[in-house]
Amino acid sequence: MSPRFVVVGPPGAGKTTVSELLAARLGLSFRDVDADIVELAGKPISDIFTDDGEPVFRAMEEEAVAKALVEHEGVLALGGGAILSATTRERLREHNVVFLNVGMAEGVRRTGLATNRPLLSGVNPRATFKALLDARLPLYREVATVEVLTDSLAPQQVADAVIKGVDE
Repeated sequence: MSPRFVVVGPPGAGKTTVSELLAARLGLSFRDVDADIVELAGKPISDIFTDDGEPVFRAMEEEAVAKALVEHEGVLALGGGAILSATTRERLREHNVVFLNVGMAEGVRRTGLATNRPLLSGVNPRATFKALLDARLPLYREVATVEVLTDSLAPQQVADAVIKGVDE
């Protein structure tokens, strides 16, 4: 068993929305690793960051991704930082990985610099978002088999582009 698609990208790229659309269009099940972590921890991700720290969250995330990659056959959405783990990136090499890319301006607009996104809350969220994009872009591209720039597309158009990109 393994997912048909694994969807990665930064905050605001539309990973959950597009993954749900892909799953529905293709008659597949949908799973979100962030939801798995929330269920396992019994608290929101923002609370895990606050109470336990990012290293604890990242360890939980790595384990949750490994489990989902083995258990799930449909469309799997990963959290934006899952690709920070070299172990996770190695595990993703065996899968169809869709990278939903989003530019800084659009990503900031979509996230609204939300406080429920622990890595975007802080003194200068725009600078934090830019640093996050700069650091992660090469890692997303390292694991991606398909890349779709989502900035000017509606979620349904992104799903169409993903399906087209995988079929090519």
